[in-house]
Amino acid sequence: MKPIRLETTSVDGTKINLEALYQIAPSCFTEEKDEKTGEIKRVVNFETLRQLLGGDAVDEDEEMYQFTWPGKRAARYEAAEPIDDTLRPVPADSVDWDTTENLYIEGDNLRVLKLLQRGYMGKVKMIYIDPPYNTGNDFVYHDDFAHSAEEEDLAAGNIDEEGNRYRRNLDSNGRFHSDWCSMMYSRLLVAHSLLKEDGVIFISIDDNEVHNLRKICDEVFGAGNFVAELIWAAGRKNDSKLVSVSHEYILCYVKSLDTLKEAQTTWRERKDGLDDIYKTYAQIKKAHPNDYVEQTKALKSWYKSLADGHPAKAHKHYSRVDDHGIYFPSDISWPGGGGPKYDLVNPETGIKASIPSRGWITSEQTMLQWVSEGLVDFGEPGSVPTKKAYLKDRESSVPYSVFYKDGRAATKRLMEMFGRKVFDNPKDEDIIYRIVNIGTSPDSLILDFFSGSATTAHAVMQLNAEDGGKRKYICVQLPEETPEGSEARKAGYATIPEIAKERIRRAGRKIKEESQLTTQDLDTGFRVFRIDSGNYKNVTMQPNEYDQQMLDLFVDNIKADRTDLDLLFGAMLAWGVQLSLPMTTEEVDGCKIYAVDGNGLVACFAENISENVVQTMAAKQPLRVLFRDSCFDEDKTKINIFERFKQQLDWDEKEAIQNIRVV
Repeated sequence: MKPIRLETTSVDGTKINLEALYQIAPSCFTEEKDEKTGEIKRVVNFETLRQLLGGDAVDEDEEMYQFTWPGKRAARYEAAEPIDDTLRPVPADSVDWDTTENLYIEGDNLRVLKLLQRGYMGKVKMIYIDPPYNTGNDFVYHDDFAHSAEEEDLAAGNIDEEGNRYRRNLDSNGRFHSDWCSMMYSRLLVAHSLLKEDGVIFISIDDNEVHNLRKICDEVFGAGNFVAELIWAAGRKNDSKLVSVSHEYILCYVKSLDTLKEAQTTWRERKDGLDDIYKTYAQIKKAHPNDYVEQTKALKSWYKSLADGHPAKAHKHYSRVDDHGIYFPSDISWPGGGGPKYDLVNPETGIKASIPSRGWITSEQTMLQWVSEGLVDFGEPGSVPTKKAYLKDRESSVPYSVFYKDGRAATKRLMEMFGRKVFDNPKDEDIIYRIVNIGTSPDSLILDFFSGSATTAHAVMQLNAEDGGKRKYICVQLPEETPEGSEARKAGYATIPEIAKERIRRAGRKIKEESQLTTQDLDTGFRVFRIDSGNYKNVTMQPNEYDQQMLDLFVDNIKADRTDLDLLFGAMLAWGVQLSLPMTTEEVDGCKIYAVDGNGLVACFAENISENVVQTMAAKQPLRVLFRDSCFDEDKTKINIFERFKQQLDWDEKEAIQNIRVV
C-alpha cells in the first residue's frame, strides 16, 4: 500500500467561504456533477438562500449603499484563488535558525499570506502594516494578471525576474485609485482570516487614501468593529502654500468587538515623560532631603522651564511632594452633588475642615481610613481638603487618539545605526512599540506584511526586552530593489530586505548590549524564507505525448534544485504546521531524520530507507510522518511502512492513511 501524496496548494478561499456558509445554512446547499472531474460537489442554491434571508436579501437592481470600483470583483476572486507556490528556507541569511521563533519572508505579500493560511489562520493577535500611501509615485503590487504577456511585463518593469509583480502607480494612471483599492482589498481579505477573534489590526495611511481605506476596512472587518482613527502629529512643515499638513493616520479595527467586550478587555499605555519626571525628582530629593516644601517648589520650577511640546509638561499638575512621592491634590467632593456631609477633623491641628458644598466623595468610614493612611491633604486651615493622587499609581492611561511624535527622529536613529541614510522615511519604532504594547499580550504573534525597514521587528524586540515578553513576529517584504546610486546601493544593499535583515541584526545586538542582565533569553533571531514556485515539476503534457524516457524522469517529480529543507518546510505549509517550531536532525544509516516540534512531525526524504530508519522514526511516537514518494518503489524497499507504524503507534488503517504522507 502506498501513502497519499500531500496536497501542496494553498488554501482555497472559496471553499473556506462555502464551508462557513454550510455551517450556518446547510439547507441552502444542493448537489451537482462537476463538469471537469465528474465528481458530485456541493453548491449553493441562491433561491433557497434568498428565502432564508427573507426581507434582508437585496436584489441587484435595487439601490443600496456600497463602495465599489473597477476591478473589485477581480480582487475578491484573486484573494480566494489557491496557489502552488512555496516558501524556501534560507538558513544562511538567518540568525539563530535552530532556536528563533521569528520569521522574515521575502516575496509578494498576497502570495505569502495565502501560504500562511493553513498554519496561521486565527493565530495572529495583531497586524500592523504601513502600505504605500498612493502619493502618485510610490509602487503598488500589480495583481491584474490578464492585461499582458509575462515577457511584456518584464520589459515594462512591472514584473521582476522572480515573478513578483509591482510597478509605480503614477497619478496619470487612469485607474490610479482603483488599482490601489484592489491591491489593499485582496490582501486585507486574506489577512482577516489570520486574525484571532480578539485580534486587532493597525494601518498607517495619509490623506491620499484614508477615505477609501476606511470604506474597504468597514467591508472587510465590519463597520461595527472600527475602534479609532489615530492621528499622529509628526511635526510642522513650512513649505506648503496653503495648509501645513503635518499628520498621518493609523486606522484601528478589531476582529470582533463583541469578543473584546465579553472579555472586558481594556487598553492602557504608560504615559509619556514619566522617566524625565522621576529623574528630575531624584535630583531634587538629593538637593533637598526631607524638605518637602522645597522639593515641591523645585519641581514646580522645573515644569515651568520645559518647552510646551515636552511630554513631561502634560503632567505638571503632579507637582506636590510628601514622603510617599509626587502627587496632585484631586477633588474630594461628590460629582454632581448630593454626597454625604459629616465633620472631618485635621488630626495634626484639631481644626475642622470645610465641608464641600456637593458633599464628600465617600462614606465617613472610608474617609477616616484615607486620613489614617496620609492620603488626605487638608491644606490651609478651614479650606476644603483634597485627596492625594500619586503619580506612581497613575502611570497608565487610556491611549489618546491624537498624539505628537517628531517624524524626523526615526530617520535620524536609523542613520546613526547604519552610518548613512539607507532608507527613506522609516516608521518610528517608538510608535510601533506603543501600538504593540496596547494591542498584544506577552506571548502574542504580530504580523507585518508591508514591513519595509523592519521597524515592527525592532519594536517587538525592544518591548520584549523591557517587559520580559515572548512576542513573536512575522515580517513580509517584497524584494524591491534599492535605487541605483542611492546610499543604500553604495553601502552594498541591493534590496529592501537586505536593509531590513541587517537592521534586525544590529538592533538585536544593541538591545542586548544596553540591557545585558535582562536580555539573556531575548529572541533576537529570525528564520528567513523566500517565496518561490512549488517544489514539483509541472506536468502539462497529455499522456500520449510522453515517451518512456520522459516518463522515467517523472518517477520523482521533485525539482532538481530542491533540498530536504525545501521539502520539509513546503510540507509544513501544506500540513498547517507553523514555520517557527523547533526542529532537530539526526542521521541513521546515512539517512537524515527531521523532527519538528518534538514528535509533531517526523520526516525522512532519503530514497533508500532501511528498516532501522523506519524503526527510529516510529520510536519518536510521531503525530504525523512524511516520506519521499520514491522511497516506496518496490525495487528500492520491501518494508511495509504502514504496518510498522500501525504496530508501533497502535494506529488503525484509517489513522495510518491520514497520518502518513509522501512528497
